[in-house]
Amino acid sequence: MLEVEQIHTFYGLSHILFGVSLSIEAGKVVCLLGRNGAGKSTTLKSIIGIAPPRRGSIRFKDIEIAGKKPFMLVRMGIGYVPDDRRIFADLTVEDNLEIAERKTGDIQGWDKDRVFGLFPVLKNIASRSGGCLSGGEQKMLAIARALMGNPELLLLDEPTEGLAPLMVRVIEEQVGALKQTRLTVLLAEQNVKTTLKLSDYGYIIDNGAIRYHGAVDELKENEEVRKKYLLI
Repeated sequence: MLEVEQIHTFYGLSHILFGVSLSIEAGKVVCLLGRNGAGKSTTLKSIIGIAPPRRGSIRFKDIEIAGKKPFMLVRMGIGYVPDDRRIFADLTVEDNLEIAERKTGDIQGWDKDRVFGLFPVLKNIASRSGGCLSGGEQKMLAIARALMGNPELLLLDEPTEGLAPLMVRVIEEQVGALKQTRLTVLLAEQNVKTTLKLSDYGYIIDNGAIRYHGAVDELKENEEVRKKYLLI
């Protein structure tokens, strides 16, 4: 579904990504693991068009998308949940969802009822302003809002960052439920245990370059990778 090939991304004069390549099969959850500042968020921003790469190729369903605007990519079927949530603080939960709705004609698609089924907490606070939500509630709303766009590929950036352990387990369960729907997910995370539990395949990024990749079991069994990158 997604092929990223040798992308180089810059912030101004700063070279951030150095020839990053990865691929994702339809229906799989693929993780991008690395420490803070390793290049995870920049990789996702490069894919969604917020920080387009200067060199390299990004193909979504065999269509070249490198450099396309984010709104065009959302219409093509890519959802994005940023690490800082970016919900509309002055709008209610319900308004946040409705403003992002993209109908596809698919009877199995995402709408408010289905989103509230996945996130029942949000249904109970549907009339509350986004700015009055807890961090965990905002994270759920950000994921729910992305689902309202009915993506075929969901980019999740640090969904458990800064959350209490109980809320981390809740988010873990909800992402696990998304996996059961066969939604294709690229998950960028620092929380190694949660991420490996949810993923089928993994990439490890450090200093803006992919250092290792393989099936989750291969990552766990590689002693060098475990000691140097996973710390498990």
